[in-house]
Amino acid sequence: MTIDDALLEDTAEDLFENAPCGYLSTRLDGTIVRLNRTFEAWIGVPREELLGKRRLQQLLAPGGRIYFETHIAPLLRMQGSVRAIAVEIVRADGSRLPALLNATVRTDDEGRPQLIRATIFDATDRRRYEQELLDARRREHDIALALQRSLLSGTLPAAPQLDLDVAYRPGVSGLEVGGDWYDAFWLKEGETVALAVGDVVGRGLGAAATMGQLRSALRALAATGFGPSALLEALDRYACLHEVGRMTTVVYCELELATGRLRYACAGHPPPVVVRPGEGPSILWGGRSTPLDAFRHGRVAREEAACELPPGSVLVLYTDGLVEDRKQPLQEGIDRLVGELAQHAATPAGPLVAQLVHALHGSENTDDTCVLAARLREADID
Repeated sequence: MTIDDALLEDTAEDLFENAPCGYLSTRLDGTIVRLNRTFEAWIGVPREELLGKRRLQQLLAPGGRIYFETHIAPLLRMQGSVRAIAVEIVRADGSRLPALLNATVRTDDEGRPQLIRATIFDATDRRRYEQELLDARRREHDIALALQRSLLSGTLPAAPQLDLDVAYRPGVSGLEVGGDWYDAFWLKEGETVALAVGDVVGRGLGAAATMGQLRSALRALAATGFGPSALLEALDRYACLHEVGRMTTVVYCELELATGRLRYACAGHPPPVVVRPGEGPSILWGGRSTPLDAFRHGRVAREEAACELPPGSVLVLYTDGLVEDRKQPLQEGIDRLVGELAQHAATPAGPLVAQLVHALHGSENTDDTCVLAARLREADID
């Protein structure tokens, strides 16, 4: 039996439209300008409703949109491509498609970026997860552990109106250490406290050393009187000038104890969460900008936001190790954090941070985790 030669002569367009993966072309801002039939069928949205009207990041689940803003877009600008990024695509019916995203920036003959070409693979049945290579980390973990302990040591600010505590857990048994850090110090003794949590890319001795440099620089800049956005602007310039801590994320807050006024800014960092008395937890989405030194040419304006925390409120800062898991979307991890805070919001700061780490930092989590909680105590009535 012979095969009709016509059946073997698929056109390039046929191969594109019916490939076993999704193909998209977008403008540099993510606006979709071309897609194949496979992707169109996956999400259940006609292409005429997508072309020129929707951005790729708008098709992602909320956690994926944050990750696109803070990681994928900067990486595409810096290195021109990303590979095997786990995302979730929201279908027309509201269901979610686990997927792996590869993307490449295409340039013209003069090297100017013109568009982004993305390939999306259905990862519904994906069972391959990277195994962490422990040998190299073990060779340096003893030195890194001692270094990080010395860098993170210090007495937390204490005041009658403030209940403050922190928890740190290495990602792998055997006391692996990395670049997560926290800091808390007085801007005005007994009046205004500065709170910071950061995450340096990588782990081990190099990450711990970088963490120490940035933590010290942040303290020094705070002493000059910079507010949150100005401080991150200056820290960004420091990271670029000294070529240290590129793509580090950090959240910096200033809390006035008497008024409960909170000013904060996030450089690519997971958003803080607050719980006010009688209310459910709230995620603070304001004051967001890219990680440190994400752009080599031209700086991005840093933003800050503010809100009021009445007595009895609790503020929680954390690194992504608390909420990020390769087996689940980032948004799901944040939702779990919100759920835990809803149940334990009245718990004192020390037991609260311990409970959050215990509940959310799973045994298979290979990332460091840092959690800082600050509660404004009710004033004593004489």
